Amino acid sequence: MRGAAVLLVLVLTALPLFAQAPPAIVVEAPAELANARARIEAYDLRPLSAIVRLTGLKDPGPPMRVVLADIHGDLARGVPSFVAGYAVGEEGLIVLFPARTPDYPHDTLEDVLRHEVAHVLISRAAGGQDVPRWFHEGFAVAVERPWALEDRTRLASALVFGPRLNIGAVDALFGGGQAAQATAYALSAAIVRHLMAAYGEDAPARVLREVAAGRSFDDALVTVTAQPLPRVEDGFWNAQRTWTTWVPLLASTTILWIVVIALGAVALRRIRQRSLRLRSAWAAEEALAAARDAPDAAEPIEPDNRR
Repeated sequence: MRGAAVLLVLVLTALPLFAQAPPAIVVEAPAELANARARIEAYDLRPLSAIVRLTGLKDPGPPMRVVLADIHGDLARGVPSFVAGYAVGEEGLIVLFPARTPDYPHDTLEDVLRHEVAHVLISRAAGGQDVPRWFHEGFAVAVERPWALEDRTRLASALVFGPRLNIGAVDALFGGGQAAQATAYALSAAIVRHLMAAYGEDAPARVLREVAAGRSFDDALVTVTAQPLPRVEDGFWNAQRTWTTWVPLLASTTILWIVVIALGAVALRRIRQRSLRLRSAWAAEEALAAARDAPDAAEPIEPDNRR
């Protein structure tokens, strides 16, 4: 009985981990993409229940339609060549291009699938209402996988070498080329992670809930954070002071010359100390040599007592 009670406690404790069902997909592909279709169908969707939870959904909704498409077909028309997939959230549609090599923030076709599933879930959590792209992309990256070294490196590069951008400017980067979009992904994910750290892990889900209830996105963000948008932006940038203040300072030419001068002074001091030691050693050797080469002192002459 005691063992059964312990087992029951363990089961009840574990139930919240499986409270949300994972999303379901239906894969469509032409015959020539059969291998890619087999890969996607074999992908384990169960861990994606965590994304369902983080978006605030109780249920992931109906199965998503995943279409594996040829890069020369109609579904690829107008899509940049560096894009390996996209989602139409309100339709529950995901389009993947297996022939394309995924670019940051993804490495594999499965990564792209996971990202696009997150987009569909975000759209469903928002009730199909408009959500700015920076939030859509940033939240999708933030919930689909842990913060990796490449994410940190790209963020550091954007913060140190790029200008301080407001959220609207970050959103506009998604309309640029491959490099601009990579920067937009890194910054957007960092902003969403800041929201989760500053206002709670469920802050993005609460924003989506407010949007689904009919509020504009900006109003929803103000409601959840109790801060106007400019204050939220300032909070993000203030949290990045290590990168935006100290790294540029340490990398500046002024600091570089100070370091060079300091190193030169240390080197000069060591050279002088070494010279003094050598001179002292030489002086000691010269004194020793002089003592060896000097004639013996004259012996005293005794008086002659002979007469």
